[in-house]
Amino acid sequence: MGDTREFLRHTLATVAYRGAKAIRGAGAGFAEYGASETGRTPVKILAHIGDLMEWGLSMADGGKKWHDSAPLDWEKECERFFATLKKFDDYLASDKPLEVPAEKLFQGPIADALTHVGQIAMLRRLAGVAIKGENYFVAEVTVGRVGADQAAPRKEF
Repeated sequence: MGDTREFLRHTLATVAYRGAKAIRGAGAGFAEYGASETGRTPVKILAHIGDLMEWGLSMADGGKKWHDSAPLDWEKECERFFATLKKFDDYLASDKPLEVPAEKLFQGPIADALTHVGQIAMLRRLAGVAIKGENYFVAEVTVGRVGADQAAPRKEF
């Protein structure tokens, strides 16, 4: 596996680490929190992230299919978040060819997912269920660890 695919896998592990922190312990009521009349709720953002990961996988294998999913309930959408990350990561870990440039996978679905994880974290603060800040540079982000079971934070503030 090349350095480029390893880097993409690291970015997916980063999405998983930060996403796990953003959704863990939010409470079921948070799913429908609305900061404005026109903004997405956290559950809609999480569904969109799942769609982004499915789209990334689809592009990687040559399908290039987009699907707008109707949001599931919060717990199911949390499960889907990690499941779609795993499927994408599994593909990147395989010997199967990338049918699009790796840079496009990063600049499109992966970078977009990181942005949306940040939105969820921001909405947590606005909803009164803030998460602690963290020095992510020292976080234990491990390639292939894309599930809910993430390392404990090393340096929160």
